[in-house]
Amino acid sequence: MSHGNPPPSPHHPDYLLPWQSSERTPPDPPPDPAGVPAPAPGRHSDLRRLRTAYRLLRRIAALTALGYFVVFLLLSGFAKELLDTQLFGGLNVGLVLGLCQLPVTLVAIAVYERTARRTVDPLAARIRRAGAAR
Repeated sequence: MSHGNPPPSPHHPDYLLPWQSSERTPPDPPPDPAGVPAPAPGRHSDLRRLRTAYRLLRRIAALTALGYFVVFLLLSGFAKELLDTQLFGGLNVGLVLGLCQLPVTLVAIAVYERTARRTVDPLAARIRRAGAAR
C-alpha cells in the first residue's frame, strides 16, 4: 500500500485552504518612492483636525453632563448636611441640585450641537467635497 506524500502543514508556504486558488500570483513589487504620487495637500491635516475637533467635542459634552452628576453623587455621599440645608418653601439644596441635572444635560447637548455645526460639520463637508472631486 502506498501512502504518497503527506499534506503540507498549515505553517508551510504551499498550504492552501479549500477556498484558496492553487494559482499563486507573484507579490507586487515595492512602490518606487519617486513614482508614488503625493497625497492631496492638506487632506491628512483636515482629517486630523476633524478627528481632534470631534474628540474634543465628545469629551467636553460627556464630561459636562457626567461631571455634574458625579459631583452631585459625591455631595450626596459626603456632604449630606450641605444638601439638607433648607432654601425656601420646603426645597433643600440637594433637591435643587438634583433638579438641575436635566437642564445641565440639555445645555451640554445644545452646546454640543452648536459647536458641531460651527466646527466639525464644515470640516467634514470639506473632506467630503475633496473626496468627491477625486
